[in-house]
Amino acid sequence: MVRISPSTSIISLSHANAASGMAVNDECKLKFLELKSKRNYRFITYKIVDQQVMLDKIGGPDETYEDFTNSLPADECRYAVFDFDFTTDENCQKSKIFFIAWSPDTSKVRMKMVYASSKDRFKRELDGIQVELQATDPSEMSFDIIKSRAI
Repeated sequence: MVRISPSTSIISLSHANAASGMAVNDECKLKFLELKSKRNYRFITYKIVDQQVMLDKIGGPDETYEDFTNSLPADECRYAVFDFDFTTDENCQKSKIFFIAWSPDTSKVRMKMVYASSKDRFKRELDGIQVELQATDPSEMSFDIIKSRAI
């Protein structure tokens, strides 16, 4: 358990949240900030290992949405962020950062519970998420769904 006095102004990301017991590796937030500000990644996937959220995979800026969806395991949960570029009806180039909670039906119940109970706390660490999506099967995060949620 982490105890913080009122005079404490900075909390290291690696400390566990008392409610979820889940820690977040500092590298998770650093890579997300690079995706958001430098746009040098298309996507990042995260996995929970030993009560800590860790980096899983990073997709380069030239990777596609299909590359991203193919990087998700069929039977394990993941958190992911995806930087989606699109053109509006007014022909404006835009980008939105999606947070995707991937929890396939085929994953273990315990794993699904751990990811579900830690999701909100982890998402708060990633400042700049614009759209959230939860998916239990690939059809729930098809390219058309992503596009419709972005506009």
